[in-house]
Amino acid sequence: KEFFTDRLLSLCVGWLGDDISSIREAAAKDLQELTALLGSEWSVSNLLPRVRQVMEHSSYLRRMNAVRALSLMATAMDVYTAQWEVLPILLEMHCDPVPNVRFNVAKGLGMIGPMFNPSVYEGQIVTILELMKEDSDRDVRFFACQSSDSLCATFDKKRNEN
Repeated sequence: KEFFTDRLLSLCVGWLGDDISSIREAAAKDLQELTALLGSEWSVSNLLPRVRQVMEHSSYLRRMNAVRALSLMATAMDVYTAQWEVLPILLEMHCDPVPNVRFNVAKGLGMIGPMFNPSVYEGQIVTILELMKEDSDRDVRFFACQSSDSLCATFDKKRNEN
């Protein structure tokens, strides 16, 4: 862990800003795998601060890839950590000025939403997706509706099973 953290972590996170899209996508998946391998606590301490920095970058491509990476990382975390460390960051990004970032937030919420219990889903995720369904950009509206419909079906199914 120490060798990786000291010598390779900056390189891996830096790939989120690469000029080649397939490198950026691979970097997001690598961060998910690192989270699974090294654990939620390590990820929160070492990856999250660096991914947050990328989310504040002036380039929308970097912010968009950071949102994707964050969503993927959350799927490899325990639910508690994903809820308290990742979800708030993802929810705040719904206000990004660039539609591509916002619709990736909607997609990310659709991806990680099933992890959470109904009160988190209804109290936090639904609220943001409802706002996004009224967005001025049609792609944001489309992905917000898609994620909303998918999550609604998932949580309805869970309710019916109980």
